[in-house]
Amino acid sequence: MNFVWVFLGGGSGSVLRYLVGLLFQRSGLELPLATLIANVLACCVFALTLSFIENKVGDNNTVKLLLLTGFCGGLSTFSTFGYETWMLLKQSQYLWAIGNILLSLTLCIGSFIIFKK
Repeated sequence: MNFVWVFLGGGSGSVLRYLVGLLFQRSGLELPLATLIANVLACCVFALTLSFIENKVGDNNTVKLLLLTGFCGGLSTFSTFGYETWMLLKQSQYLWAIGNILLSLTLCIGSFIIFKK
């Protein structure tokens, strides 16, 4: 049954990631905004879920599999982040690449600082 929870969460997260990509595909910025938003959103959901589990329901393996492993795993896109940053570097867009790295790290880690209480 654990595989089913991961599958359902992962599918949902992947569909949301696709929709975020469609929403921001024409942003016109050099910064890969869709990937940044998807990764920050996944970190926020992850941090909030951890707080909820610890404060409300105790150690719930089903919620962890569905939301943390499945949904957040399907939504977050580290490989895309790596690829898009590499493409910025390859195109000599050094400031955008550095900005992407710094924003991604700051906002993703900041999500845990803000939401994981």
